Amino acid sequence: MRLSNPRHIRRQNPFLQPLEELPVEFRPKEKLVYLTPTIEVLFCEEYINFKHCGQYSVGVSEEQTPPQGSVSSHERILVHCDLDAFFAAVEILHHSLDPNKPLIIGSDPQAGRGRGIVSTCNYAARAFGIHSAMPISEAWRRCPGHPFGPGHYIRGSRGLYSRASRRVMEILQAPAEFFEKASIDEAYLDVTKAVNGDWDAAFALCRALQDTIEEQVGLTASFGIAPTRILAKMSSEVNKPKGIFRILPDEIGDFFEGRSLREVPGIGPKRATQLAEWGLVTVDEAYVHGELALGRMAGERFASWLTRVVDGTTSAEVSPLRSRKSVGKERTFSSDQTDHEAVLEVLRSLTQRVLTRSREMGVSGRLAEVKIRYTGFETHTHGRSIPVAMDEPEVFLRLAEHLFATNVQHNRGLRLVGFRLGQLDMPPTRQAVLKWNEEE
Repeated sequence: MRLSNPRHIRRQNPFLQPLEELPVEFRPKEKLVYLTPTIEVLFCEEYINFKHCGQYSVGVSEEQTPPQGSVSSHERILVHCDLDAFFAAVEILHHSLDPNKPLIIGSDPQAGRGRGIVSTCNYAARAFGIHSAMPISEAWRRCPGHPFGPGHYIRGSRGLYSRASRRVMEILQAPAEFFEKASIDEAYLDVTKAVNGDWDAAFALCRALQDTIEEQVGLTASFGIAPTRILAKMSSEVNKPKGIFRILPDEIGDFFEGRSLREVPGIGPKRATQLAEWGLVTVDEAYVHGELALGRMAGERFASWLTRVVDGTTSAEVSPLRSRKSVGKERTFSSDQTDHEAVLEVLRSLTQRVLTRSREMGVSGRLAEVKIRYTGFETHTHGRSIPVAMDEPEVFLRLAEHLFATNVQHNRGLRLVGFRLGQLDMPPTRQAVLKWNEEE
């Protein structure tokens, strides 16, 4: 008697079965409320925060509609502006310092005995291997300050940065049909209408904006011009500092030829190492394998995303509106903390947990936001968005470290720190998961 192959037996859809009849592996850990046979909402301890406390909201994400009058993505001309070494440049300008000498902004180094961190530094200091979120003692070891070495150490002036950023953003916003401030020193502009679809005119516009910013504010900026957000972001890094780089739609393939995978925003060291084990170091090497083969090496989602990046079919939307849905975690300390290195470790842990949870939920995000509460309950939030939504922990770990290091007030104790993943990307076929802010 011939037995049927179990692999050929059609499995019954577990979501159509009563809960009590589900096998153990299919039973949900939390309570499911069935709204219709095809839509369900999962209630659990996690949150999607609608930012205004005191209101609970339930909903299923809807596909965003493009702005009225917008054209298809391949016709857009996007510009990414990135101010060069912004924080250090503002301090150099304000204090009339020599830009060719190493400037390190952060905690008091105490001649190499300090326990704080580096907020940021100028290009001269980066030549010594110094970077944001580095322990200030390590920065001193690499580049001692007066009278032992050339380093100049100061604490940041938060008000200076906000005023300088506001002046730059006013200049950038004027010619843009759609404008999006990504962070204090970054912005996206959709200039398609302003230049009448002319790529040469877009280059000239960026040159004019660059000159205006330097003349009126005294800062330098780098610009990237491309048909998608992620390409504009990458192109602004090519000729830094004070450079302009343009990627035309028919030049995207040439742009990625021989370009390291690490240069693509969203590909961190671990992912690059994983691909290097397969002999893939450059973007074109990975792309030529095809989405199917690349998916077997690094996962289907990553393969699909990288393919769309190289094809130039990722997001070309620039919008001043920010999604209010988010996933986040916070930690309140039993006593105010002055050891910012220790607080940074807590922030790293919270960020890892948020990204783990977002992957479980099946969502990704574009906005990284760090929340800092000081002694006396004074609370500040600092955010930065990336070109495309993703859920790579390494990307958001670096963003969280940078946001904390460049914004924390080093002479104050900290009561709370938190991390929030915002501007979520949730396909309409996925279930909505709601959660409220939590403190731990």
